[in-house]
Amino acid sequence: MTKQKLTRPIIEAAILGFESQREKLAQQVAELRAMLDGGPKESAATPEPAKRKRRKMSAAGRKAIAEAQRKRWAASKKAAERSAPQAAPKPKRKLSAAGRAAIVAATKARWDRVRAEAAKKKPAAKKAAVKKAAVKTAPAVSKKAAVRKSAAKKSPVTAAKKAAPVKKAAVKKTAPIAAQTATEAAAQ
Repeated sequence: MTKQKLTRPIIEAAILGFESQREKLAQQVAELRAMLDGGPKESAATPEPAKRKRRKMSAAGRKAIAEAQRKRWAASKKAAERSAPQAAPKPKRKLSAAGRAAIVAATKARWDRVRAEAAKKKPAAKKAAVKKAAVKTAPAVSKKAAVRKSAAKKSPVTAAKKAAPVKKAAVKKTAPIAAQTATEAAAQ
């Protein structure tokens, strides 16, 4: 018989093989115990993978790293200080009184032209709007009267609840048209 020399890789492979066999055997034992007890199939003694230990740094190492970081910050601050004086901010521009007056005059003239063109285009539309406003307000008044009559028959609380929405709806529909015609009439 020849004796084989045991080298490091052979021993490591043997260890891995035996560990896998041990895990299989532990599983089989756990299953058999579960059959006897009726408990869980996995055993509590299942080996967990070993966690890697956290390496600690010496106080001297931390001190060296902190000092190097301070040097980097000092260098970056010096570079920032050198570039800052070169870029001087521009002075803020101011608008003269004459320039502001010219802008105001041009704006007023433009709005006068816009209003004049609008007045030329819609003289017939104004009359139609006045007629529509008169027609819309008349039914609203009759609805209000009908609501008031029915409110007199019912309790005051119920009448107030029902009368309020009708009143608001009528005001919303007719008020803007009436206000427009009044302002347009005053402008002419």
